[in-house]
Amino acid sequence: MAVPEFIQRLRAALGSDHLLWLSGVTAVVVDEQERILLQRCADTGAWRLLSGILEVGEQPADGVVREVAEETGVHVQVHRLAAVTVTEERTLGNGDRVQFLVHTFLCTPVAGEARVNDDESLEVRWFAPSELPDLSPSCQIKLRHALSGGAEAWFQPSVGAEGIARGPAASGQGM
Repeated sequence: MAVPEFIQRLRAALGSDHLLWLSGVTAVVVDEQERILLQRCADTGAWRLLSGILEVGEQPADGVVREVAEETGVHVQVHRLAAVTVTEERTLGNGDRVQFLVHTFLCTPVAGEARVNDDESLEVRWFAPSELPDLSPSCQIKLRHALSGGAEAWFQPSVGAEGIARGPAASGQGM
């Protein structure tokens, strides 16, 4: 996966031991046959939803459209924000410590044929909901909320120091 230039500049200035807080996007792309577009990642071999890092100043909905086209050749229309989540802190293969604020969008394809379109994927494929491969818990949460049919976005519950979830998502209320 290519590291965006702004992250390279940050790393040059900060070193790799500082945690980077980055904004990311995830697309739940559903076609007219209700199939879901997934990618099999080149780095892990695992299937996942399409996702990527926002460029500096990029609007999240524009970023998700760009990421899907870059990774699959499919052009999408964004319908709604489905979920806002925060990943766990992790260390990437290059030593970078990162944590992401992720905006997940429900999208439909409007043009293009699904194909491997960059070096981040081994395979891209449409799956019927009943034929989905194993997905990570975070992908399952994003998928569930995108396909819920609700008009409101789901927000990941925050957890206080005492380990108790708080906020609107914890109580089942949307925003």
